[in-house]
Amino acid sequence: MANLKEIRRRIASVKGTQKITRAMKMVAAAKLRKAQEQAENFREYSKLTSDVLAGVASDADDDSHPLLERREQKKALVLEISSDRGLCGGFNSNLNRLVAERLKLSDVPVSLSVVGKKAKSYFEHRNVEVQRYYADVFDDLNYDAAAAIAQELAALYAAGEYDSISLAYNEMVSVVSQVPKVVPLLPLALPEKKADDAKDIGPAGFVFEPEKKALLSILLPKYVEIKVFGALLESLAAEHAARMSAMETATNNAQDMIDSLTLVYNRARQTAITSELMDIVGGAEALND
Repeated sequence: MANLKEIRRRIASVKGTQKITRAMKMVAAAKLRKAQEQAENFREYSKLTSDVLAGVASDADDDSHPLLERREQKKALVLEISSDRGLCGGFNSNLNRLVAERLKLSDVPVSLSVVGKKAKSYFEHRNVEVQRYYADVFDDLNYDAAAAIAQELAALYAAGEYDSISLAYNEMVSVVSQVPKVVPLLPLALPEKKADDAKDIGPAGFVFEPEKKALLSILLPKYVEIKVFGALLESLAAEHAARMSAMETATNNAQDMIDSLTLVYNRARQTAITSELMDIVGGAEALND
């Protein structure tokens, strides 16, 4: 009977865990809808800004702004965007491994800055120095927080502290697919102007005033902010998608375990009942004798 009690205790424990994973899946799904909507809406804004910048920068060269200047590669910086919380499958581990490989195989010294506790913890445990840790960004993700990070990165590049700066984050391809990637941020690669755009007109309805050079000095820092904020939004949506998928898998695994334990319990219970019946039959036969 003690064995049956232990099995019942295990079944109850797994059911309790299943309730938690099911609830976490529902919470992640609700957050995903909001994050996905924000990311999709911002993509439209980012595309429009890119089109405007393409028109403004059509005659610009690499020396027209510090953020466009290309230098000999001597020192680089990678900003990794991870999550603050776990229980999201391989979301963080896949990205951490990608960045670690990038640091190891680079031909020039690469410094590391991170957003998210998971990346900070991963690299600190491996004695990799984290130059800058941006804390609590995802507690209330907004454009101002992204702009502050982007302005700091732009200032470091303009000052010559680094010759290139890249972003590492998870791109949300679909609800079940999040792809870790490292993309260049600085120096900026100007978007190409479409062939059918008029010389002095960007997207339909835009005429540039004052001169393009003045607008370029305003738009380029803004473009860096947009790219950083877009990466943060993508990472947040991908995190919720990864957590929802991981919790769904955990819930299904818990159900499989419950089914297996229930089968073991029923067999053990039947064995115990059979044993008791045999004892009763044996006792009755002994009395008859």
